[in-house]
This record gives sequence, structure tokens and C-alpha cells, in this order.
Amino acid sequence: MSLLSRLRRAPERRASIEDPRVPVSSDRILSFLGLGGAAASATGEVVTIDAALGVPAVWAAVNFLSRTVAALPLHVHRRTGAGRERVRGGVAELLGFAANEETTSFDWRKQEFDRLLTAGRSLTFIERAPDGTVLNLWPLDPTQVRVLRGADGRKRYQLKAAVYEAREVIDLAFMLRPDGLAARSPILTNREDIGLMIAATRYGARWFHGGGVPPLVMTGAFVSGAGLRRASEDLSRAVEEAAREGRPAIAIPDGHTLSPIGADPEKSQLIALQRFGIEQVARIYGLPPVFVQDLTHGTFSNTEQQDLQLAKHVVAHWARQFESQINLKLFGRGADLFAEFNLDGLMRGDFATRMGGYATAIQNGLLTPNEGRAAENRPALPGGDALLVQGATVPLSAQINVTAAAMAAKEDDDGA
Repeated sequence: MSLLSRLRRAPERRASIEDPRVPVSSDRILSFLGLGGAAASATGEVVTIDAALGVPAVWAAVNFLSRTVAALPLHVHRRTGAGRERVRGGVAELLGFAANEETTSFDWRKQEFDRLLTAGRSLTFIERAPDGTVLNLWPLDPTQVRVLRGADGRKRYQLKAAVYEAREVIDLAFMLRPDGLAARSPILTNREDIGLMIAATRYGARWFHGGGVPPLVMTGAFVSGAGLRRASEDLSRAVEEAAREGRPAIAIPDGHTLSPIGADPEKSQLIALQRFGIEQVARIYGLPPVFVQDLTHGTFSNTEQQDLQLAKHVVAHWARQFESQINLKLFGRGADLFAEFNLDGLMRGDFATRMGGYATAIQNGLLTPNEGRAAENRPALPGGDALLVQGATVPLSAQINVTAAAMAAKEDDDGA
């Protein structure tokens, strides 16, 4: 066997420095490092984050979730003997208004969730003063950060020459791998379904680019191979000119026939495939279909229920994960301070429902009138800070006693 033949037959076996078991050529190397990357699907499409965002359903899901979480009010509270009290200034300003001198809180949170929902991880460095006061929150590019575990078993983050301790980095992961270091990208993990959607979109674009004419085969008496080639070129030009000029028919030589090859979009159920792809993206991100603009089965009543499902089973989970990281990394274990998202805005409902809920809470001493007004962004009024209760509401035992006394009095009147 020649040297050239041996080189052709021998597979390349380079390994990564971080883990010799993972080949450099493998599409898992970037995932192993928690960096996202690209992966080929069975359709032949190379699925990258940018390519996946070109799928409208993925674009809608990522933007909807990231904007929703970024727009939620994020408040800092202090635990007290009487419950909690709102804290203003300091860290509360960073979380609620501006993460640093360049980035608003909304932009910081949206950027972090954009990365989380695509690459599968988002990282933020906590800048502190020498006395431990938090000064700024700086987003980090996860593709430039290596997540390591030292000899002492503790997690660290390396950015070029700098190495950060775990307590210095807010780390959000879509799903961690068993080693607890690398994160799974929802896009690369589901590359087959997303690759199918990319391929379907590309096929439809090519079909319409050809004037809506499927690939054709022309049969007839061809004298030579050169004649066959010329006939194929003439047919291609004729189809392109007919599409450009809007002509409904083309002419072919006598004795020749045209037959379509492949499947047209209707027979291949291209529209049904794209709709199924929307449902698959909704499953990947746990979203009710209405929030990726799929109203195929939407009605007035079930859309309202999907709104409640979004708040309870999707946004609330992401909010809790974000809160947990913030509270651990900014305040530490056992601290009196804690950050919490306010989800009331997602659960407010229509005007009549809100007013009915406030009325019930105020009449039963659960809210003061001013607390109800504050929830509607209305100013407080004098005398509105007292808890109220319906005057006719009395203990059942007292009601029995009142009834017995009334019956006795009636009997006395009748006897008189």
C-alpha cells in the first residue's frame, strides 16, 4: 500500500487539551466547553445559532421569552421581623435600572437570556469594591470563557489571563451536562428538528425562485449528448424567461415531453411541515403555541388559559433560576437581603377581573385600599392605609346566638 493510500485511509485523531477523549473535529468540542457552536443535521444543513435564528419560530420564541423576563420588575427586599421591606439604592439600582454605566438593566437581562436560550449559557462578572460593595454587573461572552474545576473541586471561570471564582460570576445554564461544567444548547441539542425547518424554508425559497416550476425532465429523440445538453440549457432559459415575463406556458420541440421530477410543495406537505416545526420549537422552549404566533387552534378562552400557563410554568421557572443565582452570588447564603421578580403584571387579567380581585381582598382585610391603588399605579389617598372588613361578617357562633335571642324575643312578643 502506498503512503498516499495510507494517509487517505487513516482517520485524523487529534484531541482537545481540555479532554483528550473529545476529538477536535467533533461537533461536541464546543458543547463540551459550554460555548455552543455548530452541528450538522441529517438534512445536510449545518445548524448554527445564527442559522437557527433565521427560522421565524425560533426567532419569535427567543425574543418573546427574553423580552418578557427583561421587562419584569426586579426588586430587592430585606427580611424583617414583620415580614419584608423594600430596599432602594445600591444593588437594587443595578438590578432595576442600570447594570453598569453602559448597559440598562433591561438590556443586560435581555442579552443574558438571548444567550441562555440560544447557546445555552450566559455569564455576568460581578465587579466589587475592596470592601465587597457591588459596583457593576458586566456581561461576559460565553464563547471566550472556559469553565474549569480546580484541584480543590471548586468551579472557576477563565477569561484570557483572568481567572474568576464562582462567587464572582452569575452563571445561568439552560441545562448542564453531567460534569456540571458544560451546558447544553437547546438549538444544537435539537439540531435535527431545527435543521429540518431550515431545509424546508430553503426548499420553498428555491421552488419559488424557479418560478414555482418543479425540476423537469425532457424526453425525446436526441441525436447526441451535445444535443441533449443544448436542449437542457434551452429548457432552463425558457423556464427562467417565462417566470420573468409572467408567461403561463413555454414551447418545446415537437416529439418531446416534459415530466416533473421530485415532489412539489403541496404533495410534500411543505405548509404542514412548517406548521409542525412551529409546534416543535414551542415544545423546545416550553411555550404555549400562541406565543410563537401560532393561532391555528387558538380561541378566546384557551388563549387566556395559555397566558396563565406561560406565567406559572415558564416565566416563573426562569425567574426563580435567575433569582437564585442573583441571591447566592450578590448576597451570599443566609443573607437578609434578597431579590425577587414581581410577576403580578403577568397575572393581572382584564379590568373587570382585577377590580373583582381587589374588591374581595380589600373587603376581607387582605389589602388596604391604597395597596390596591398602588397595584394600578394610582396615588395613595388619605385614610386608605387601614385594613377594612365587611361589618356584617361575624363568627358563626355569634350568628347562632343572635338568632336564638331574636326567636326568644319574638316568642315574648307573641305571648304578650
